[in-house]
Amino acid sequence: MEDSEALGFEHMGLDPRLLQAVTDLGWSRPTLIQEKAIPLALEGKDLLARARTGSGKTAAYAIPMLQLLLHRKATGPVVEQAVRGLVLVPTKELARQAQSMIQQLATYCARDVRVANVSAAEDSVSQRAVLMEKPDVVVGTPSRILSHLQQDSLKLRDSLELLVVDEADLLFSFGFEEELKSLLCHLPRIYQAFLMSATFNEDVQALKELILHNPACFLPQVTLKLQESQLPGPDQLQQFQVVCETEEDKFLLLYALLKLSLIRGKSLLFVNTLERSYRLRLFLEQFSIPTCVLNGELPLRSRCHIISQFNQGFYDCVIATDAEVLGAPVKGKRRGRGPKGDKASDPEAGVARGIDFHHVSAVLNFDLPPTPEAYIHRAGRTARANNPGIVLTFVLPTEQFHLGKIEELLSGENRGPILLPYQFRMEEIEGFRYRCRDAMRSVTKQAIREARLKEIKEELLHSEKLKTYFEDNPRDLQLLRHDLPLHPAVVKPHLGHVPDYLVPPALRGLVRPHKKRKKLSSSCRKAKRAKSQNPLRSFKHKGKKFRPTAKPS
Repeated sequence: MEDSEALGFEHMGLDPRLLQAVTDLGWSRPTLIQEKAIPLALEGKDLLARARTGSGKTAAYAIPMLQLLLHRKATGPVVEQAVRGLVLVPTKELARQAQSMIQQLATYCARDVRVANVSAAEDSVSQRAVLMEKPDVVVGTPSRILSHLQQDSLKLRDSLELLVVDEADLLFSFGFEEELKSLLCHLPRIYQAFLMSATFNEDVQALKELILHNPACFLPQVTLKLQESQLPGPDQLQQFQVVCETEEDKFLLLYALLKLSLIRGKSLLFVNTLERSYRLRLFLEQFSIPTCVLNGELPLRSRCHIISQFNQGFYDCVIATDAEVLGAPVKGKRRGRGPKGDKASDPEAGVARGIDFHHVSAVLNFDLPPTPEAYIHRAGRTARANNPGIVLTFVLPTEQFHLGKIEELLSGENRGPILLPYQFRMEEIEGFRYRCRDAMRSVTKQAIREARLKEIKEELLHSEKLKTYFEDNPRDLQLLRHDLPLHPAVVKPHLGHVPDYLVPPALRGLVRPHKKRKKLSSSCRKAKRAKSQNPLRSFKHKGKKFRPTAKPS
């Protein structure tokens, strides 16, 4: 459809309150998936829609859901308040994000449409109280929804009208197949369903047969497969590869890119295991490069707090690992252990897919993604909403074949190269190699274990739920607080700055020179301290007595 013929939000017959909320969000026109999906959904059709990550799929189902609920309340017969809409997502973070988006769209009709998120297992008591009030829309993971259905705190058989499955291609790989089959037994025979996905694979086809294939349902079904690339074009998203001969070269190159400001703005670093994420963080700490690790072992509130602070600009670099997305799909059962013996993180925590990081300038694949789909989901964190972005993938010589598989999927019918060579001469940063080796030696397995233990202790100390326990058991709190201080890796201050003679001549303009503070003599320090404490007090300096006079008010 040409731009002149594009269907705007104002032409979709939406409630004025929804149009006002859309305007407040700054959406001047719908995205392609929204333009195609919303009218079809408002016609009552079942939808199976594929659109790339960051294309606005959440609003594509949230807007028609709210419109149908508002229209029913305004024109239909007065009926008992009940749950009419159900949104299933694979992770807690996505549930929270979906709830937030629906609530923003329902800003001007919050009294008419209420939304509840029941994805957090630790809040089950408060969730039952919320469900007793029968919100219009419930958002959650399949396991939590099934738990409430089995406890009779949630009833859908006689009321559900709309079912949404977001990120449908991830649900089975997260081990939710059995929960979904059990959950469907608690739903009515007829309902409208939306399946939203970034890719079409065997899991999505199986879900389609489970959810959309309903002989008693006479609603027409539409498969919406938009003719668009899975990632933005090269004018918006630049994709590069750099071949590193050894693991040490990868660490050396990353240090140079970040320390010499060759990568500007916010960046996401992706690795494949939790142990690697802490190794990378401790390595970068040696050079005073602040980062944080986001992984499924952290509590939900901590993960969301990290994402929120990143979006607000408190720090510019996040190291992300997501075994749920990056590992091989596990069908029909929950994962036990991840790669290299990592303990399974929260099975409903996700990072690489769906989470809305704001204004990410660059995605650095420090470890090559294990699957082409994982590459797409990682790259989808940048170049969102018409903003430019860069993806840089570090590749070892032994990984060239696997990289070819990724390029084959990305190129499609266009056989041209997608991942361009990153023009960088490693010999120019050879002067940093000894620093890199020194830092790598400091990051031992013991240091990594202690870093993870320290993070767990901090979570315990700041836990609101353990506050009462610590009040009753102060000795346990003292043991935590007065345990030996952990120094996971010995930080050497001189590594925090870059001497000018080490910087390649072509890059010297990018690095701020490190200025040493001039040391004062002991007498000068004493005089300065006395003046700061009382500016009008007399003091001696080099045998002379001084008494500053007060300025007239």
